Parts: sequence; C-alpha cells; structure tokens
Amino acid sequence: MSSKTVAVIGAGLAGCEAAWALANAGVPVALYEMKPKKYSAAHHYSGFCELVCSNSLKASRLGSAAGLLKEEMRRLGSLIVPCAEQTAVGAGGALAVDREKFSDLVTQKIKKHPLITIVQQEVTTLPKGDVVIATGPLTSDGFAKTIRQLCGEEYLSFYDAAAPIVTFDSINQDKTFFAARYGRGDADYINCPFTKEEYELFYHELVAAQSVELKEFEKQGLPVYEGCMPIEVMAKRGADTIRYGPLKPVGITNPHTGKRPWAVVQLRKENAGGSLYNIVGFQTNLRFPEQKRVFSLIPGLEHAEFVRYGVMHRNTFLNSPKLLDNTYRLKKEPRISFAGQITGVEGYIESAMSGILAGLNMARRMKQEPPLILPQDTMSGALTAYISDETVEHFQPMGCNMGILPSTEIRIRDKSQRYEIVANRALESLNAALLVK
Repeated sequence: MSSKTVAVIGAGLAGCEAAWALANAGVPVALYEMKPKKYSAAHHYSGFCELVCSNSLKASRLGSAAGLLKEEMRRLGSLIVPCAEQTAVGAGGALAVDREKFSDLVTQKIKKHPLITIVQQEVTTLPKGDVVIATGPLTSDGFAKTIRQLCGEEYLSFYDAAAPIVTFDSINQDKTFFAARYGRGDADYINCPFTKEEYELFYHELVAAQSVELKEFEKQGLPVYEGCMPIEVMAKRGADTIRYGPLKPVGITNPHTGKRPWAVVQLRKENAGGSLYNIVGFQTNLRFPEQKRVFSLIPGLEHAEFVRYGVMHRNTFLNSPKLLDNTYRLKKEPRISFAGQITGVEGYIESAMSGILAGLNMARRMKQEPPLILPQDTMSGALTAYISDETVEHFQPMGCNMGILPSTEIRIRDKSQRYEIVANRALESLNAALLVK
C-alpha cells in the first residue's frame, strides 16, 4: 500500500473511476466534490456521478463502439459499468439508467471504500502532491482559472445543451406508440410520428423560436460541439437536417397507419418506474416558454408536463494533444493527471474510461511499475491515442466509434459481422495487455 494520498478533484464519472482504480490498487485517495455546498448550472442532485445530458450509456451489444468500450471497462475493473447495469431501465438495445438510483449506488460504494476519503468543498487551487483533475466540462470558474494558468493559452472551451424531460402520464397515448428502431430491444421507446404537414409546422416554429439571450462574451462566435448540438441550431442548417438526424423515421412503422412516418421524435425512459421520459436528441437553448410552446407541437406532446426544461451550459476541454501524454499525465508537470471530458473524450462512458486509465497509471507510477498503454486496436487505447496524438492540428472532442480502430486485414462487406470481428480482436488485445506487468 502506498503511504501517499492522491487528490482526485471531481466526483463525476471520471473522478469516481479514478478514485476507485487508485484505491483498489492500494493508494489512499482524497476525493474532492463541491456538491452539495455548490452546484454548477446544470447539476441538481447531491450524489456523485450525476448524469446531465442523457441517462443513456449508449448501445449494449458488443459489436458496437459503446458496447465494446463498456466491456473493456469491465475488464479494467470499472465501478460505473456494474452500477449502471444494476440500476438500468429499459431502453431497447442501449444501457440507460435510473439517474438517481445510479448516482446513489455509486456514491454508496465510493463512501464505503476504506481508502477513499470524501472532502466536500470547492477546489480553487491545486493541492500539493499527486493530483487527478476530473472536474469535467462544467469546471467551476475559480478552478478553471487555475487550470488556465497551469496549461496556458492552449486551454479551450465549448458549449452544449441538455434535453427536456416530460411525465409519462401527460403523453397522449392515442397518437404515440412504443417501438425500438428496426425492432431492436423490447420496444422501450415512445415514438411521436409526424405527418408531412405536422412536421412542416413544427419545423417553422422551431427555427423561429427565441433562444436564451447569450452573455456578451458568448456572442463572439459561440462554438457548439456536434455531438450535443441544440436541436434548433441543427434545424437551421436546413429543413431536412433533423429529419435525417434525431427525427429520422428509418426503421420505424406507425402501427396506426402501417406506414413510415414523415419524421419521428423518440422519448426514452428516464427512471426505473417509467414515470419520466426524456426527449431524445432535443438538447436545446430555447427559452422555457418557447420550449413548452414549440415542443407541444410534437404529436402526442400537446399537453406534455415538463418536469425539467432543456438548458445550455458551458463545457471546457484541453488541447490535450499538446498537453497530455498517453497516460493522461500533464507533460510539463507529471504529478498532475487529467481525466474525463476535460481531456477531450466526449461522452459519459468515454469519460469514465479515461478515469480508469488515469487512476491505474498514476498508481503504477507511484509503485514504480511500467505504465499501462493499451493497444490502439482496443477502443480505450484508440481514444487515448487520439487525445494524446501530437500530430492533430485542430483538436476536437472524440467519442467512441468504430472508425478510429484499425481495419481488419480481411475485407468483410457485412458491417455487423465486421464489427463483431473487430470487437473480439480488441478484447484479445486487451487481455494480452493486462497480462503484461
């Protein structure tokens, strides 16, 4: 057991995974979290690992990028993956969780670990000794200044938005239907089908709706990351943009008509009891009254009760290829590691994965063991290589996807079969890497 205590700043997915990995390696951890004394603009729940943008941890099947990444994380000793599985709600082929139960379970496990001490306070200056910074895309203003001073001008920022949540009882069941796209899963999504005329009215009102007034510094070229773009911003790119995006009707048949809708909005279960549903892909920066007015034009949501409106909030991330190595350490000050979305891995599970690797590698360094560098044909290794690739000139956040993995030597036309082979190859490589000390 190491006698030195590592400070982990932030009890989101990345911070909790980093603390868990360090503690399980015998390293004492002081886990700093400013909640419940202080909340960011997007957080409301006092527990750790609060999910904000969505309650989904993406696809479950191994032959998908997210399914592969979660299996790799499980083999790396993840805390988050088993907790998510224990608190899962139906979401077709995806792993979605009851947010509060998920947060409560993670919080309970973290607090019970004998080598983890919780420090509930906002951090504004860097602690002495070894530190893992996992403050996420909603880093407080005070600590953001510290990071900016530490990293210099290569510190970047972007913004994204969270989707609204409505009550199940307020959804018009006569106009909607349960189904999963292509019939996958257990028909856990509520589908709101549009006719051409209904869609055109909705689209017109959406692009004309009023957004929240931005602050002066935000008006100077507000950058929005593609993976979490407000629905109204996406819609303004063209009348069919969202119909080929989050409202695409492909793989959906309306049982009321026997035909494919012109467009379709899907709602995903938000909690285990099924009393709340979030509007999939509807991250937004519209004013609250405008959200009520425009989203009530969605068939089936005419009288929807909104328990939470969408909000836009600041996200921050590092120019990691210039700053971090492939163990998530800060090159110019190796006692400091970063983890989570602040490193430029985009998404919940991606952030959690980076926390595992940052924690494992810090523990190895403290024990004078060689670092764990995963092969690039693993999803974890490929993402890590991407955010630490010095040849990247215009760095943008990256989520897990099969496109960042090396292609197979054998040409296989069937995508599903090809992805299964790529996933199995990744797990073989991961197992081999874990056998090497």
